[in-house]
Amino acid sequence: MASAAQKNQPFGPSDRLYAAIGDFLADHRLSVDPVNYSFAHRVLSNPEGALAASVARITDGGVRLTSRDIEDMGHQVAGPGATVARSGAESDAAAESPNAMMQALVARTQMQVEDFADTVAGLRAETQVFGRDLLAGANAIRAASGAAVDDITQLAGAMLDRVQAAEERLAAATVEAEALRRELEAARDDARRDPLTGLANRRAFEDAFAKASDDGASICVALCDIDHFKSVNDRFGHAVGDRVLKVIAEALREACGEHMVARYGGEEFAILFTGVSPEAAVATLDAARGAVAAKKYRLRETDAPLGAVTFSGGVSAHESGEVMGSAMGRADRLLYAAKAAGRNAIKGDGDIS
Repeated sequence: MASAAQKNQPFGPSDRLYAAIGDFLADHRLSVDPVNYSFAHRVLSNPEGALAASVARITDGGVRLTSRDIEDMGHQVAGPGATVARSGAESDAAAESPNAMMQALVARTQMQVEDFADTVAGLRAETQVFGRDLLAGANAIRAASGAAVDDITQLAGAMLDRVQAAEERLAAATVEAEALRRELEAARDDARRDPLTGLANRRAFEDAFAKASDDGASICVALCDIDHFKSVNDRFGHAVGDRVLKVIAEALREACGEHMVARYGGEEFAILFTGVSPEAAVATLDAARGAVAAKKYRLRETDAPLGAVTFSGGVSAHESGEVMGSAMGRADRLLYAAKAAGRNAIKGDGDIS
């Protein structure tokens, strides 16, 4: 039992951290087990660190942390009510989800950064100890003691060993950090790319539009849709439909050059034209339409003719200050005007009646 005098003493830093950890676990309804305690300690002892920032982002708005959140941030949770192992279906779904992959990579990177920081902090502490010991040895040398020279030699050898070990740890951490950086960049790229066609996806298109708009660039947007695509899938199957999507994607990519082409959804594509006139954008897209329509397509397996493959599109100029949805809405109406006019056509703003 603590004495009355001890109870009346003010809390020190360790006491406050211990109390904060207890409050943290209680607030998030986490069991008081070593893993959760260790996690809370790492968050609260470094409130400016990457792990604390991740917790703040997840819990913004009063959301409670879950055992799964802690697991995703690099801590395997074991405790009452925690589920670590997943079923095969859940594991497969998580493995196939770009978002889950991204979260796992981010968590690994955060932990790697913290481990790297711990290594550097350890090096600094060892260097400080070495400096104090070396100063003490230098003072002893001034006393002209032969034993002091031997002590300095042993001290230098021990420090060299520690420095070499620390260098090896730093080298290993640097290699792992570089590998994680490459994985993270690849995952970010995958999260913004359509896996079937290799084009940018809708999210990447919207981000590119926002940046071009902020930069004050002249913008035209286009929406394209493959004509009678449902009948292709119905008659020949989705594998053939996927090939048709790739053909259209490649034709648009070649025709549009440096302008962004994105798979906007299903059989729909979007193009972000920057720095060109609306007339030039329409002409570019119409050239792609003509190239696609001129080709004769056959089934790979039987060499039987697939029939005509065409697409229709609408192009609209973005007006300064308007939101993306307005320009895309006009492009969509122009697309459907092209469909209504017989398909295999491109309509521009001048075609709006």
